[in-house]
Amino acid sequence: MWIAENWKDYEVIDCSKGEKLERWGKYLLVRPDPQVIWDTPKTEKGWRKMNGHYHRSAKGGGEWEFFDLPEQWQIHYGSLTFNLKPFSFKHTGLFPEQAANWDWFSEKIKKAGRPVKVLNLFAYTGGATLAAAAAGASVTHVDASKGMVTWAKENAVSSGLKDAPIRWIVDDCVKFVEREIRRGNHYDAIIMDPPSYGRGPKGEIWKIEDAIYPLVQLCGQLLSDDPLFFLINSYTTGLQPAVLSYMMNTVLKKYHGTIKADEIGLPVSSNGLVLPCGASGRFER
Repeated sequence: MWIAENWKDYEVIDCSKGEKLERWGKYLLVRPDPQVIWDTPKTEKGWRKMNGHYHRSAKGGGEWEFFDLPEQWQIHYGSLTFNLKPFSFKHTGLFPEQAANWDWFSEKIKKAGRPVKVLNLFAYTGGATLAAAAAGASVTHVDASKGMVTWAKENAVSSGLKDAPIRWIVDDCVKFVEREIRRGNHYDAIIMDPPSYGRGPKGEIWKIEDAIYPLVQLCGQLLSDDPLFFLINSYTTGLQPAVLSYMMNTVLKKYHGTIKADEIGLPVSSNGLVLPCGASGRFER
């Protein structure tokens, strides 16, 4: 498993009975996690001193309950700064486990010895965009949500990357890729973090099991002749690491690189366990 173990401003303190206790900077949140199927004693005092608690509803969805939590605050990862705020469906605007991937591709960009153009699809609030830009890449950031792109820009400003070579695009990712192919544009690296289910800006339906492979095929046409890396993240339990690996091999084998796929996870500080948080597939040369 690839583990995001270099955080100072974030930690999973404990997890039990479908929930995880997390520290985000100086604030403690309790959020649901479907992977936590065990029921262990909640002896950590944070369970009783939380600043926010997201309650799942039996009908689906849920709502936040707050105890002395600001509307927005910041945490840091290395030189990067992220603005956090709790919003719909338990999210805070950041997936900390992705730091395992940020560290991996940042080193590849720094050691490339050449200009690197990165395409980040389903780019959310910009964690991967900022990590790639801070490492020296020029980045095209694409997300269907105007609000998320605005949030990502705020994170860029907070991280001192306001003037970094980042192109911000609000668009349906599939349609953007199709247009880039027609324009004849190419990228040295592609990152994609697709949702299990989503809608584009004009109501386009995205269902990962149906749409991911055709999109990877399209993205294969966008890679430069000497691609540096290709990263796919999946939070869908049906897409196991072996599935990601096989899918990437079928599309990218002509580049004669190395493809590995594994779970990604976060260490649990109170008991030494690692909480699984999805899977990633990595192509590199």
